[in-house]
Amino acid sequence: MEPVPMDEDGAAPDRPALQTTVALDGEGTSIARARHLATDFLTRVQAEHGLRVPQRALDLTQLVVSELVTNARKYAPGPVLMDLRIAGDTVEVGVWDSEPALPAARATDAGRVGQHGLEIVMAVARSLVVQREPVGKRVTARIALLDDPAGSIAGRGPV
Repeated sequence: MEPVPMDEDGAAPDRPALQTTVALDGEGTSIARARHLATDFLTRVQAEHGLRVPQRALDLTQLVVSELVTNARKYAPGPVLMDLRIAGDTVEVGVWDSEPALPAARATDAGRVGQHGLEIVMAVARSLVVQREPVGKRVTARIALLDDPAGSIAGRGPV
């Protein structure tokens, strides 16, 4: 496959930005709704723009959306914004919430029940960026769209 030149935002210069943003309220169904919106977005990108989205990428995107939105709903008051964007050969999942405290992965503890969300996202994403915003914070994970012939779950070779 020939590499496609990208602009500074990670999009091909001759291709329109493929992205969507949704505000999620505090209802108990917001996490399931976010997963469905992510699936709809990737299905639409595939159908309308011919971009191949393997089942692995779809499943990992749903997992990452679920974990990031769950954390935002659990630890931050108020609304949550979710951005989905195709950037080169990845899908970016960005979740903004109003809580300024930055999350940190906890030390491994086999006896700990729960609070593994960030660890899960770090294990399956190509990259994870956590940054403060003027109000709150944004957590952005990039998931590889291309299948890795070496079998790496995150679509990256051994480090």
